[in-house]
Amino acid sequence: MKSARNKTIDFSLSNAPAGVLEQIRTIDDDLGTLDQLVDQTITGDAFRVLPKMPNHFADLALVDPPYNLNKRYNGLNFKKTTSSKYEDFTQRWIKALLPKLQAHASVYVFADWATSMVLAPVLARYFTIKNRITWQREKGRGAKSNWKNGMEDIWYLVCDPQHYTFNVDAVRQRRQVIAPYRENGKAKDWQETAQGRFRDTMPSNFWDDISIPYWSMAENTGHPTQKPEKLLAKLILASSNPGDLVLDPFAGAGSSLVTAKKLGRHYVGVEQSKLYTAWGAYRLLKADHDKKIQGYTDGVFWERNTGWAQHHKHRNNRRTKK
Repeated sequence: MKSARNKTIDFSLSNAPAGVLEQIRTIDDDLGTLDQLVDQTITGDAFRVLPKMPNHFADLALVDPPYNLNKRYNGLNFKKTTSSKYEDFTQRWIKALLPKLQAHASVYVFADWATSMVLAPVLARYFTIKNRITWQREKGRGAKSNWKNGMEDIWYLVCDPQHYTFNVDAVRQRRQVIAPYRENGKAKDWQETAQGRFRDTMPSNFWDDISIPYWSMAENTGHPTQKPEKLLAKLILASSNPGDLVLDPFAGAGSSLVTAKKLGRHYVGVEQSKLYTAWGAYRLLKADHDKKIQGYTDGVFWERNTGWAQHHKHRNNRRTKK
């Protein structure tokens, strides 16, 4: 029995909530037109499903393929292989993905440090690499003979370096000002709020404000490599506009799709595991009524474990006083 505070989504297919399995589409469905595809989550092998989709429909692709590690995904094993074979695997999904992208599309590809070394030269053959984001995972298994692995990479790619979307003001981070600077007695590049003194900073390619989903968070699932909604929100807000379509060919438990929906984007997801697809479908149904993204409030990304909780505590206190 789970604790009442444990919000982890990990139901079995036989115990799926009402209406969830009916939301899932398969490779046997007609996926040939955008009207049939938009806002759908599909269970199946991406290498078989993507060719059935129309071309040139995605404004943004978020790609979280299996890293070159030994990993078990709901009974499906991905085994660490040689760099050469992993390069071949990467080229396969790139060639399946490319026809689905619009000319102005951006792509983000997730990796750990070792996988990154293999990915970079392959990605550079097909896209313009704009940047490599490194984010602090905050968790990680300690090692006695090596440094603890607490970072992951996200490769930021564009199809056309002259035409792509980047909404920098949508992804500013609110950081606490420790030593506020004044000019002529007025605040210089910072603001004073009920929550303290803050500066909305330009986003960099190092993110230290991300919390890995854990058991008491509503977004948490039983997926072994789930990405946080806050992390995905930054990518979606920066590289797409409301109404754009986000494609995820390795959708896992649907975090990218749920985040896209919460932020007013359309989505298409493909996931090989029907169980993970069901968890994502359940979360998509919940997103009809719950648009919250932990760590992102009122258009602001807060520092980890600070602003979000303080902001809502303050709002609740004001409501109580009223």
